[in-house]
Amino acid sequence: MTEERGQKRNRSVMSGVLGRMYSFMGGGLFCAGVGNILLIISTATDYWMQYRQSNNYMHQGLWRYCVPGKCMTHTDSIAYWDATRAFMILSLLACFIGIVIGVMAFIRSSSFSGFDKTFAAGILFFISCFFVLLAMAVYTGVTVNYYGKRYGNWRFSWSYIMGWVAVVLTFFSGIFYMCAYRMHECPRNSNSR
Repeated sequence: MTEERGQKRNRSVMSGVLGRMYSFMGGGLFCAGVGNILLIISTATDYWMQYRQSNNYMHQGLWRYCVPGKCMTHTDSIAYWDATRAFMILSLLACFIGIVIGVMAFIRSSSFSGFDKTFAAGILFFISCFFVLLAMAVYTGVTVNYYGKRYGNWRFSWSYIMGWVAVVLTFFSGIFYMCAYRMHECPRNSNSR
């Protein structure tokens, strides 16, 4: 009788742990999905910065700059644009691969042989966060030092802001997946003793 109660209690504890683990993984996937969409939009759009020159408002992104009525591709290979582009693309790739592995962990959470998919997804989300943080830091530093001295009337725009929001979302994706990993690891460690 007491053994049966113990087994029921263990099943109840395990189902509670799995429920919390799935909640963390679901939150991580949601943040990663929204973060990846924001990374794509931020990288592809032309509103990283707006400025005024000769009474005309202009804006630029990582790939093009626009004057009233016309957009042109950046033809110069300027190091900070290239670095920002590269870091944004690497961040997109890491986040996308993290989402794929995260979905695999979510669907088949009981088959953690070989490597732990939850842990791998969390690490990939942190790597994505690191790359987008580097991209934003490089762009911010150069833009403030260069355009801040050259143009009096300039500002960062919505594409740039989406990049910073993606930093936060990819970071929380990593946090959620690491919490899910800990939830998965705690019962495993207590059973091995």
